[in-house]
Amino acid sequence: MKFAVLALDYDGTIATDGQLDTDVRAAIREARSRGLCVVIVTGRTLSDLEKVAGPLDFVDGVVAENGALNLLDGNSRLIGQAPPPFFLDELRRRGISFSSGECVVEAEASTAPQILSVIRELELPLVLVFNRNRLMVLPQAISKGVGLREVLTLLRLSPHNAIAIGDGENDHDLLSASEYGVAVGWGSKALQAKADAVLQGEGPKAVAQYIRKTDREMRLPPERADRSRFVLGKTDDGYPLALDMRGRNILIAGDPQSGKSWVTGLMCEQLILRGYTLCVIDPEGDYRTLESLPGVIVFGGETPPPELPDLARVLRHPYMSIVVDLSHLPYREKVTYLNSLLPMLAALRRSTGLPHRIVIDEAHYFLHEPNVRDLVDFDLGAYTLVTYRLSDLHCDIRRAIDGVIVKCTTDRREIRTLLAIAGDPQDEAEWTSIFSRLTPDEAVLLPGIPEAGGRLRQFRLAPRQTLHVRHKAKYTDLQLIEGQGFVFTDHGKPIGAPARTLTEFVVALEDLPLSVLDGHARRGDFSQWVGEVFHDHTLASDVRKVEQRYRLGHTRDLYKALAESIGNRYELPLGPEGICEGIHVK
Repeated sequence: MKFAVLALDYDGTIATDGQLDTDVRAAIREARSRGLCVVIVTGRTLSDLEKVAGPLDFVDGVVAENGALNLLDGNSRLIGQAPPPFFLDELRRRGISFSSGECVVEAEASTAPQILSVIRELELPLVLVFNRNRLMVLPQAISKGVGLREVLTLLRLSPHNAIAIGDGENDHDLLSASEYGVAVGWGSKALQAKADAVLQGEGPKAVAQYIRKTDREMRLPPERADRSRFVLGKTDDGYPLALDMRGRNILIAGDPQSGKSWVTGLMCEQLILRGYTLCVIDPEGDYRTLESLPGVIVFGGETPPPELPDLARVLRHPYMSIVVDLSHLPYREKVTYLNSLLPMLAALRRSTGLPHRIVIDEAHYFLHEPNVRDLVDFDLGAYTLVTYRLSDLHCDIRRAIDGVIVKCTTDRREIRTLLAIAGDPQDEAEWTSIFSRLTPDEAVLLPGIPEAGGRLRQFRLAPRQTLHVRHKAKYTDLQLIEGQGFVFTDHGKPIGAPARTLTEFVVALEDLPLSVLDGHARRGDFSQWVGEVFHDHTLASDVRKVEQRYRLGHTRDLYKALAESIGNRYELPLGPEGICEGIHVK
């Protein structure tokens, strides 16, 4: 993950006795010259901070008063509410010594019982925050983390690209709000226990060295990366299985219609709900339901795909995710579009850190040529690739895979490719047996990644937030009006009566010669009819995949594949050969 934001506590972290360390100031200047955004996050008031640190233009922004007040480009913005005058009057009446800013009220920690008594008697929505021997009184829900998120939203930056460094009790939320939290070794032991890392040293000069080190790398440290984990499900012994996504390229493989998009959607949902920005490239319209989640926009589908500058503008907002639905484009146009889109996404991510993850479904369609290095930035570790033809991916892509999730897989060529990535050829019989028996709600995490523990980890999938809707018998026997039925043709000449229900359509498929099915499939007639007449774009997408696989030579029994797509969608009673049972056509 790109390192784009540095959030620094002031007192005790980069300042001693209120004075900003000169070496830290120089390190901040160097980091900003390389494009890093630096924000000071402090409990001090702005005026007090200016007195000890001088003009505040040496950073990109300031979060003051423990999160209640922000400063950007010389303009301050109050997040919390000013304390009620009668509260301050009561503190004075009781002889409690304090100072106040625009929102915060600060006093000695020893006065906490008295101040708490005032708050309770006046029934005020105020909380006490301790920082060593000092006490701050703030409105509820105000913290350093809240203030940092507000500033970064205005700067169009994400806390998921941030490193925060702090020393005291009031820095817990600051470190939690950032993707990577660092506690200094000379500060609070409780904070060190919760931090992702502890910075050893004797004072601010150690912080200056850390800034220079991480600034040169421009990537978030890898030592601990559990905040971007998503829950896959539970293993047979009932233990949850989670997978860390940060800095990794993840592959999701399996047979057609084995549930790969379910696993991918599960991952997307969890990351989106945690505030990560995703770009999902959706060649067949499988991920439109993600639009029900906050901050998700679907482009394309029945309308032309968006212009790249429009996509880039949306992805500059840190809490927005997009799905690019290319389901209505011919294959060649999809390839042409992605040949421009993928390099743009990689360049955008290198400059801004967004999007955090790029999901490419049907990856074998687009990433099999030697030009993959022009399309995919292997150094990013930010891709999720979904495919039923792993063997068709370019070898450079396969080498860049860090973790593999497998759904039901029966193709021996694909199993051998999986073994080449994360197994031993001697395990082929065992893997074949396990993969072929996987049920729709099961999957396997391959070895080669720490979470797998050096072996195949079979698990039951976690539930989804956005579900694929399966309609039971909605259209199976619905009579279409004249002119809407599917007309089978042979060299342009109609064959038999038009199929005016999906049931009639499936039954008619069985008796047609392959040459007729071949012509319709290669032209995409079946998926076009389903989409235009029934407006069931999920089924149209499934049928379009069958047509595509047939054109590529990956589907041998075209009738069976078509019948299963429709039968699985509407639960038609299919026999062992894919033939509808118990259906009587008038």
